[in-house]
Amino acid sequence: MDLDEVAGRLYALPPSEFTAARTAEARAAKDEGDARLSRDIAKLRKPTVSASAVNRAAREHPRELAELLDVGERLRAAWAEQDAGALAELARLRGEVTGRLGRLIRQWGDLSPAAATEVDQTLDAAVVDADAAAQVRRGNLAKPLNYSGFAPAPALRERPSSRRVKAVEREEGAEGEKLAEREKAAAREEARAREEARAKERREAEAAHEEWRQALEAITKEHDERAEKVADLERKLAKARKRLAETRQRLEVARREERHARQRLER
Repeated sequence: MDLDEVAGRLYALPPSEFTAARTAEARAAKDEGDARLSRDIAKLRKPTVSASAVNRAAREHPRELAELLDVGERLRAAWAEQDAGALAELARLRGEVTGRLGRLIRQWGDLSPAAATEVDQTLDAAVVDADAAAQVRRGNLAKPLNYSGFAPAPALRERPSSRRVKAVEREEGAEGEKLAEREKAAAREEARAREEARAKERREAEAAHEEWRQALEAITKEHDERAEKVADLERKLAKARKRLAETRQRLEVARREERHARQRLER
């Protein structure tokens, strides 16, 4: 048993089952005498909902994920070669494949808007970044991925005319404005997603606190009742011991007097 094998089993589980399973795996490794592996297992982080959804997709939709990662590999190659035609075609294909895989993941129906956004960001990161692609392919994510870099634009193959340069500049200006608006919209969406995530964490923390508060109240009541019963039994036991001591004393007196009486009788 090694860490990769254990991680593969753990990250295939829903987040709700992860912690208990991790504890069991760590205990099993320790019982087998591998304390280092036990510590490494204990350090594995519980996956977020969005990371778990991507891990699940890696296992349940491997063909669709492989198609997306293949598009990403070809897209990165086109960026490196500054191939404008290939970039345009692959960008279109990227949208189709990402959308198809995203819809498959959303069909599971257990993703909040914030988690769905994180899933999209993780898939986008896997397309544009080779390291992210490798992490997504393994299916052992603990948190969503996010790529903040920029892909290089394709180089021009020939010197354009001044009219063409002005047209390109106008187009680039318009594209720049659109890009700025998209970036602003993405920033607003990211801020909203973070706020929703914080609100969700707050609700979960409040629910957990209320659950443990009620448990503490119930256990305190049970403890006090049992403590009172023990105290009552101890009082009764003390009285019984006192009576036993008195009875033992009378028994000794009776034995001594009986012995003296028998001795007088034998004279």
